[in-house]
Amino acid sequence: MSRNHASSVLALWLGINLSAVSWAEEINYLENPVVVTASRTDQAAEDTLASVTVITRTDIERQQARSVQDLLHGIAGINVANTGGPGKLTTLFLRGTESDHVLVLVDGIRMGSATSGFSEIQNYPVELIDRIEIVRGPRSSLYGPEAVGGVIQIFTRKSGKKGLKPTLSFGGGSYGTINGSATLSGSSEHAWFNLGISGSDTNGFNACKGSFSAGCFTVEPDKDGYRNISGSARAGYHFDSGLDVEASFLHTDGHYEYDGGFINRTKLAQQMFGGTARYSPFEPWRITLTMGRSNEDSDNFKEKMFMTRYHARRDTISWQNDITVTPNQLLTIGTDYLYDHVNSTEKFTTTSRYNWGVFAQHQISLAAHKLQLSLRHDDNQQFGSQVTGGASWGYSLTERVRLTAGFGSAFKAPTFNELYFPGFGNPHLKPEDAHTVELGATGRFDRGNWSLNLYETWIDNLISYNAATFAPDNIDKARIQGLEAILNTEIKGWLIQTNLTFLNPENRSKGANRGNILPRRSKQAFRIDASRQLGNFVVGALFLAEANRYDDLANKQQLDDYVKVDLRAEYLINSQWRIQGRVENLFDKDYETAAFFNQPGRSFFATLRYQP
Repeated sequence: MSRNHASSVLALWLGINLSAVSWAEEINYLENPVVVTASRTDQAAEDTLASVTVITRTDIERQQARSVQDLLHGIAGINVANTGGPGKLTTLFLRGTESDHVLVLVDGIRMGSATSGFSEIQNYPVELIDRIEIVRGPRSSLYGPEAVGGVIQIFTRKSGKKGLKPTLSFGGGSYGTINGSATLSGSSEHAWFNLGISGSDTNGFNACKGSFSAGCFTVEPDKDGYRNISGSARAGYHFDSGLDVEASFLHTDGHYEYDGGFINRTKLAQQMFGGTARYSPFEPWRITLTMGRSNEDSDNFKEKMFMTRYHARRDTISWQNDITVTPNQLLTIGTDYLYDHVNSTEKFTTTSRYNWGVFAQHQISLAAHKLQLSLRHDDNQQFGSQVTGGASWGYSLTERVRLTAGFGSAFKAPTFNELYFPGFGNPHLKPEDAHTVELGATGRFDRGNWSLNLYETWIDNLISYNAATFAPDNIDKARIQGLEAILNTEIKGWLIQTNLTFLNPENRSKGANRGNILPRRSKQAFRIDASRQLGNFVVGALFLAEANRYDDLANKQQLDDYVKVDLRAEYLINSQWRIQGRVENLFDKDYETAAFFNQPGRSFFATLRYQP
């Protein structure tokens, strides 16, 4: 896309000036939501000392997102690597750390596979999600292992207004895509519930353009389809005694085809169920008990021939005590238990392990200062004691501008695949250790808010694939430097959300790769999302630009930079019905986020929604 062409398109968007009630005034997308992930306690987003992004249900529908990776792609600090389109393996790199350095929670329950170490987010049903909280920076001192780059917590849909409320959606588009969803929610004085079902089916396109010696190590020029059926349930009850209980359930079943010499079809089932009880024995003390289990089952085939099966189970128990010491001091003390178990047709020498953690956090507000201190001790069955800590300080320079500084340490135990997978694992791996320092500034003004965050992370014993030994190995050191700039505002009726990321994820280990860029991380990324209501129409666009990256430690396989533009529009038929349309990759850009794996070309989708 030429610079003149891009300027003309931008001028056309901003030049529209029709009289209509401001959509951003009718629905305030610049509000200050309450978040819980940053400190494990309720806080307004602008009061947290961490770098936080919240994606609400309104954002999901406004952007017409068709997947979780749609929502996360280009968000500040996040790189996405997808291997061939919808439903295919999608990994996240948060602030330049590894794909298994992101802790993913669903309704407070730890997700992700104990075998691979990362969560299969491409399977999560976007229509059954209420909101997503993204916390950037280490959180091991609160959550234990995995939270090296940050935490992403997904909340399933819940009830809002009293009485019964159904919602429906149905749509389809390019690549033979059909999708639909239905939810039913209800609430009374003491109880509430939400039930949901979602499904998607697509013929897809050829996932991989590799060869027998590169990429997917096969040549299968066919369409690689995907289908998914998911269901969720979430309910709660408030007792007169003050006890609050909540239970949630999520099941997603995905069947996807891809290109592979040994395996090219997978049935992947993910399931989570958990419950939370909250009670205050007396006013300053609040107890929260959470228990849950997540499962991931993978059956793998070569065409119709069964090849392998993996079952990974994670059991979690958390007991948290929040004690209000004074109106300006909150003390949090708790303990977490995590148990991982693996069962598969491949013979792992070790199939289970536990992790016990105890943690404490002290949040203090004093005049213009705010302080958050945290300390945690983990006892890992395989790797022994691990101590992590965090300290964050905020100073309100004015009523609208605040400065922040922070330090945090984190650790990550090797996954079962990295340690024990037959013919691949390395049982001599050490846990990864990391520490991060960060400086930031946040501000708000009449029509929006902004933030700047500068950070540096050092990771010792970083685990990566070693081509010389054909196995994972600790590569000594990595240094990641980054800058994130975020601006959310409204200009003449246009809601504009934009962010800019600069990243320098450098391999600092000894040897030939010293100074190289870590794989699949883009050094620069820019995203701008703009929306406006024009009478009964709502129009919007997403502009995403990412610089080149490398697909290997040696930096020999380069992925070109790219610019992608999506357009969308919707028509409000009445207060209950609306029809939406979206054009993805408007200029049909050919790009890759993982070497040899194709991404969708120009494509069209339409959706009809009913929401009273």
